[in-house]
Amino acid sequence: MTGPSRRTGVLIALGAVLLALSYPPFHIPVLSFVAVTPAVVLLRELERAADLRRALRLGFWYGLVSQALVLYWLVVALWHFTPLSALGYLATIAVYGLWTAGLFWLVVQSRIRFAAVPLWVLFPVVWTAVDWGIGHQGDIRFPWLGLGTSLADAPILVQWADLAGARGVTLWLAWCNVMIVEALLPREKGEGRSTIRWQPAAVVLLSIAFAGGYGAWRERTLPLRPAGVVGLVQPNVGFREKWNQTYQDSIVADLFALSRRLQDSSRLDLLLWPEAAVPNYFVSRPDWDARLAQRGRETHTPLLTGGLDATSVDDYYNAAFFYDSTGDRTAYPVYHKHYLVPIVERVPFVPPRWFHLHWFGGFGKGRGLPLYPTAVGRFGVLICYESIFADLARGYRRGGADFLVNITNDAWYGRTAGPYQHLTHLVMRAIESISATVDPLGHVHAATRLEVRTAEASTLVTSDVLPWYVRLGDWVGTLAVIAAVGFAGALALQRWKSRRPQCVGVVGP
Repeated sequence: MTGPSRRTGVLIALGAVLLALSYPPFHIPVLSFVAVTPAVVLLRELERAADLRRALRLGFWYGLVSQALVLYWLVVALWHFTPLSALGYLATIAVYGLWTAGLFWLVVQSRIRFAAVPLWVLFPVVWTAVDWGIGHQGDIRFPWLGLGTSLADAPILVQWADLAGARGVTLWLAWCNVMIVEALLPREKGEGRSTIRWQPAAVVLLSIAFAGGYGAWRERTLPLRPAGVVGLVQPNVGFREKWNQTYQDSIVADLFALSRRLQDSSRLDLLLWPEAAVPNYFVSRPDWDARLAQRGRETHTPLLTGGLDATSVDDYYNAAFFYDSTGDRTAYPVYHKHYLVPIVERVPFVPPRWFHLHWFGGFGKGRGLPLYPTAVGRFGVLICYESIFADLARGYRRGGADFLVNITNDAWYGRTAGPYQHLTHLVMRAIESISATVDPLGHVHAATRLEVRTAEASTLVTSDVLPWYVRLGDWVGTLAVIAAVGFAGALALQRWKSRRPQCVGVVGP
């Protein structure tokens, strides 16, 4: 491998490692400020070479390799559903690679054509617009980890997500990465040896101080209130065991046993079972439905449980069922999951009934955001990876939710980074909107270890303040997309003008 190629490979590999280490389970907040500096260095070199084809090529490899390392756990997780999981994994990181290729091309082309627009403006805007695009690509949307989410392990620095959301933090971190490169490397070709430029570094430090100052002020002044006690049941059932009919009765019996043990030691205001806790359809097992209703009447404690719901032979859903303090669930709509895991829960872009799929790729999409009433307030439900979609949490909060409940079954992640990355999203949703076992300041309470059969009681802490992010929506993402489209449109207009035929007139005497 030649010198330049080796340098490019090192930068791509370094970018992948820095990005992966900036996310859980690693807790190194400083890496968020340098996680994409290798990409910035590559873009500066590509700009100087004015090589757009190479920008596309390197952008694709940068996105592919970095996401391959961050999302390695997908192979482990999807293997439970199909040995073809490697294909789903490759497709996911390839899509990320295509987005990053577009990012590299647009930034380099814009810098060539519009040199007056500095990189510290262009790169954060386009990076944030791409982050928005990944979250809005229809049935294959998978915005698993934005750059802003990587800083969730330093809650004091991301409190201002209540104003700008996780994408606001993404924009800021992308800007910080550019400014750090500007501080450490010379900007112009031929400047000679690199010397530290203190102005960009000082501005970054000042912005961090402002973020920390706002976070400290919010943590000190945001009115919080303990609303009640929530019971969390973690049965720790293996994936294959859960769907084996031989064990289903014992699995449900264990859920009841863990719940009784918890209620004997704590006075609960709400009991929560995980995603797909009930390992079959209620229409197939009405005896389970009757037992749950009886439990509610005897304990006077509302229960939310995950399960499967079938409304017809062809329509079935990943669902959540609510039993009130009298044991009644018929008075409340069943929540059907809105955002479905591509391939695993729904084959993208085609009606699943075309394939008569069951249990794999054929789940229906839910509609509506029901709120369930309890003595401690009304709550909305997010199932599994729906926690990565801020619009869902925001919709619940605007609709009057006092807190949110995310039920999930993370057993299929195995002992990978997946469960830790999943939890990180809840920190951002809590700061942006409101929360349950993660309080509105992003602090996690009553966390359990992986692969442990347990039941925990946790005090529910919430706030009645409606964050500006809930009122305004994803305004940072929207503005970034508008700006990026504006740059692309200006490039297209300039290209059209350059190809437009010129008319030459001859004026006679």
